[in-house]
Amino acid sequence: MSSLMLFLIYLIVINCWSFMIMGVDKRRAKKKGQRIPEKTLWLFIVIGGSLGSYFGMKKFRHKTKHTQFVYGIPAVIVIHFVLGCYVYLTR
Repeated sequence: MSSLMLFLIYLIVINCWSFMIMGVDKRRAKKKGQRIPEKTLWLFIVIGGSLGSYFGMKKFRHKTKHTQFVYGIPAVIVIHFVLGCYVYLTR
């Protein structure tokens, strides 16, 4: 299996997890349960789950009043896109 295929599988998995943890954290917030730390949410965003987190934020209406998420997640998406283009064009 090529490294590109492995990377694409990684991105699919990390974005699915990011989407799910947004939903889990929203459910825990409603039930006043133990929350997922924002550091953990940001970790998933930064390591490749920015799209999943963005769609999770929109779908579950979670963290939509937190400026750092509303503007931070799209900024990370742009950074990931630019880095991806750079790596693709310089290989």
